[in-house]
Amino acid sequence: MPEARPALVVSIAPSSRAAWTLVGLLWCAFLLNYVDRQVVFSIFPALERDLGFSSVTLALIGTVFIWTYAVGIFIAGRLADLLPRALLVCASLVLWSVAIWGTAQSHSVNEFLVWRGAMGLTEALYFPAAAALIAGCHGHATRSRALAVHQSAQLIGGALGGWYGGWAADHAGWRLGLSALAAAGVLYAVVLALSLRLIKIPPRPARVRGEASPKDALRSPSLRILTAAFFCFCGMLWMIYAWLPHHIYQRYGLSMTEAGLAATLYLQVSTLAGMIVGGYLGDQQGRRRVAGVGLIACPIFGYLVFAAPSLGLTIASAIGFGLTAGLFQANVFALAYEWVAERNYGFTAGLLNGMGGLAGGLGILVAGAYRDSFGVAPTVAVAAGATTIFALWLLRQKRNASV
Repeated sequence: MPEARPALVVSIAPSSRAAWTLVGLLWCAFLLNYVDRQVVFSIFPALERDLGFSSVTLALIGTVFIWTYAVGIFIAGRLADLLPRALLVCASLVLWSVAIWGTAQSHSVNEFLVWRGAMGLTEALYFPAAAALIAGCHGHATRSRALAVHQSAQLIGGALGGWYGGWAADHAGWRLGLSALAAAGVLYAVVLALSLRLIKIPPRPARVRGEASPKDALRSPSLRILTAAFFCFCGMLWMIYAWLPHHIYQRYGLSMTEAGLAATLYLQVSTLAGMIVGGYLGDQQGRRRVAGVGLIACPIFGYLVFAAPSLGLTIASAIGFGLTAGLFQANVFALAYEWVAERNYGFTAGLLNGMGGLAGGLGILVAGAYRDSFGVAPTVAVAAGATTIFALWLLRQKRNASV
């Protein structure tokens, strides 16, 4: 990204005001990212009515997105270590806005799913580059907090997307609602590109012969265990994200607006609180310990979200899940970065997100396939049990165990 005139350039030093300004700019982009991906889960009833989606094809909306995202992010992670990261962030924002516009223009199930897949590929460019930018500008003392603040955008974005999707379907029409999001994304891409020109991001060190490669990162047993734990966690998480709005709508007779809000607001706000606390505790008390505690506790609440006998208990379980899951989410990437070289930050973020995406897509699809016969709760229980096993294994790892 070309630099502005020297008088306007703000240099970044670890933990400086400019470093936190970078977090704020990327937070807004990540917010739009999650509004765009979450909004469709609150319009499931409208898609059943207007385009003839079934339970399985509704599940494919989530699965196609996550699986194309997972494939794309493995590539995007490596690109984030080779290409200008700021450029990748801005390009992703423009491209996924085009994809959500295409989704709004769809008139068949297949067309909708194709655009949903395109959205997964384009959104994949964002996170590895953004996380690596932030980690490179924040030292050990503030890294968990910086990444937690950035990731909090996905929670607020998810809640906004859940409410906005239901509201648009009930009042403005889902096509117009999605088109408005596309326009907002393109406009913010321009704002972001201009703002990043004013921030002088430290260049990455020059390459040297024999420096760390992705293969070196994969040799870390601790990273492999963390990746397996994240895989199981994301399978459970995306079952909740994808099916909770429809579960509340169908079981408790709420409108799409009310169901979308109830399914996302409490979950996302509590996760936000858990992440802020988890980021602080991770920097102070140790990231592995805080992440492991959250990962052990959240599966219990994850199961109860669908098994609870009343709306009040469902909401209470969602709050419990959010608080405990937030402890893990705040520290997972900062913890991984303790075990890899800086030149592999993009690859590592891509690896974790890619495996999480594969798990999430599988979880959504399996839950959809068995929803009519067994309900979602038994499927969540399987993912919850596997998450607990890997959480215990992660806690047994030596501090900063490496490679």
